[in-house]
Amino acid sequence: MALPTLSTQAERLIDLDLHTFAGVPAEALTDAAVRAGAERTDALLAIDPALAPPSALAPLMRRGEKPGFVVEDMTDVDAFGPNGVDLPDSPLYLIQAPDRGDEFENVSPAEALEAITAGGRSPLLLTEGLLWVLQVPEILERNHCFMTIGSRIRKASGQLDSRTPALWISGGTGRDGTTRRDAPKLGWCWWNNRHTWLGIASAGGRTVG
Repeated sequence: MALPTLSTQAERLIDLDLHTFAGVPAEALTDAAVRAGAERTDALLAIDPALAPPSALAPLMRRGEKPGFVVEDMTDVDAFGPNGVDLPDSPLYLIQAPDRGDEFENVSPAEALEAITAGGRSPLLLTEGLLWVLQVPEILERNHCFMTIGSRIRKASGQLDSRTPALWISGGTGRDGTTRRDAPKLGWCWWNNRHTWLGIASAGGRTVG
């Protein structure tokens, strides 16, 4: 599923007023797109997670008329930060060649991480996955969604929390409620569990402009 041009992506983020939330001028987004190549469709324009956390991005997702949401038992969603991922020192950056990772369906995050890094790629962050869905809502397909295992929580003990974030489509069951059926959903999975309907998303690299 092709990305919009970088210039279109910048306008989309401005339309969502994310530049205001992140505290960057609208011109910074459009200028970043121009510097990188306004007509490019091989990269995703991203905002530093510290400036646009998951709790701010998730409700902006849409599938039809249904807004996105965070599962009720993930009140600590903004604590999921980059783990083993080096981000450019810039409020705005590019994610090169994002991939949904369908080949990792029915593979646990623990198993997939080694294969992703061995292939010269990097696991996608939760905020990066959310920004991708904002630009390309159809990247979430029934039975083909994805985890974002580059974001983890490190406990005070130094150990990593055993959850990993994921984005998928609600079935409208349980605490989601029937009114949220078919809505885009931010939830979590166990690090060592496999899911036949969740790939593990990755990036080809991250650059500034």
